[in-house]
Amino acid sequence: MAERPVISGTEPQGSFEELLDLLDELPVPDGYKAEIIRGSIVVSPWLKGYYTRVMKLVCEQLEPHLPEGHVIERTPNLFVFPGEERAYGPDIHAAHERTYETGSSHLDGEGLSFVAELTSISTRNEDLSDKAETYGKAGVPLYLVLDMQEGRAVVFGSPSEIGYETRFTKPFGQKLYIPDPFGCTLDTTGFQAPEDRAEEQDRT
Repeated sequence: MAERPVISGTEPQGSFEELLDLLDELPVPDGYKAEIIRGSIVVSPWLKGYYTRVMKLVCEQLEPHLPEGHVIERTPNLFVFPGEERAYGPDIHAAHERTYETGSSHLDGEGLSFVAELTSISTRNEDLSDKAETYGKAGVPLYLVLDMQEGRAVVFGSPSEIGYETRFTKPFGQKLYIPDPFGCTLDTTGFQAPEDRAEEQDRT
């Protein structure tokens, strides 16, 4: 399948709760994930192989600076934001360990302390717009977008009722300050695509 999302309709398909129920029953193909964005279920492919290396580098650097009781994960969990009628499966997420202590497959998005998304052609616009607005309104302290197409890291901070109020950007290969509650520096060296894949990356 091509690297683009499959959307179940262009108009809202029922209430948010109905969409969540439908998402739970949806037979998602291997290698894909399903989210609720702007009133529709969106199915998009999982990440390229080398993205695993990048996610590992992010987690290794941030884990020593986690707030007490918080954990950072790369597991495919679904976080729900009922007020915004969104449900996202972020690539990296950090939250207090009690956020994960539930029998439900729908985790509380407001429990997040950090989220990171690695963009693809199919998800880039939503990662930089809809998700940034939703995470900010929900009070998630920090949102990191690794723009894999442009080779840059963007960190959003100072959440408010209208979204994030601050945004800082650095090209891959440089260090980016990650504000409180982490208060550390993220070295983005090694976030670039492998050299033998760079041409392929430009085409996808």
